[in-house]
Amino acid sequence: MEKRLGFIGIILENRKASAEIVNKTLSEFGDSIIARTGIPYQKKNCCVITLVVDMTTDELGVLTGRLGMIKGVTVKSALSKGK
Repeated sequence: MEKRLGFIGIILENRKASAEIVNKTLSEFGDSIIARTGIPYQKKNCCVITLVVDMTTDELGVLTGRLGMIKGVTVKSALSKGK
């Protein structure tokens, strides 16, 4: 299966409660993550993470599925249409 360029948007509703497991999960997919930006929003005690990835649809599904099962985490993603 061909890898494609894409993005993942992650919102941690309570960053102190979920940041450790989110970071551990992301590190397992580190070879496919091209760029990562994390922006804490202290006013609402949350954090927004954006990722640029180079993944197959299966890899993206595994990663977003695992992240989506974490309590207080919302995930949205998209991949390019390919060549």
